[in-house]
Amino acid sequence: MTKMNPNKEMEVNGKEEPLLNGDATNLQDEKENTSDDSLQADNVTDEKEDLQKKYDELNDSHLRLMAEFDNYRKRTLREKAELIKSGGEAALTGLLPVIDDLERAIQTIRTTEDIDAVKEGIELIYAKFITYLGQQGVKPIQAIGELFDTEKFEAIAIIPAPEEDKKGRIIDSVQTGYTLYDKVIRHAKVVVGE
Repeated sequence: MTKMNPNKEMEVNGKEEPLLNGDATNLQDEKENTSDDSLQADNVTDEKEDLQKKYDELNDSHLRLMAEFDNYRKRTLREKAELIKSGGEAALTGLLPVIDDLERAIQTIRTTEDIDAVKEGIELIYAKFITYLGQQGVKPIQAIGELFDTEKFEAIAIIPAPEEDKKGRIIDSVQTGYTLYDKVIRHAKVVVGE
């Protein structure tokens, strides 16, 4: 066993021996190293606990965020489905007055002998229907006299142009095309001059 003596002698196994300067320094270094090691161990333990706490907080935050996003996704899908369903309902409800007018026109056709009044009634119903479609964003594509464009038109026939300036232009429209908010939903079937 080693003891320190105030006279700078070291007692080893019951015998006192003089200490060399290097031995005294080593003993002091050992004491300092021991205290440094315990401080470092405490610091590492504290740091580990802090890191674990931060990890737990971030993990909890991440899990909550994922759950919130999943709820948001489900809610928006549900709202979108309801919007599509109710949007179709609104469009069909707007068509009901036109159907009512058509029913009245059919009844009138069966009983009347004034064909001009029937024509006028049908034209009014048509105008009402076109107005309704315009309110919904549906517009007919103007074709006759326009340059042929494959984005809007479908050529079903090509005929010799009656005049030189009508080459490459649409001469006749067989079926009207329509756009929905500037997106073509049905191409117009046309006859093009060559």
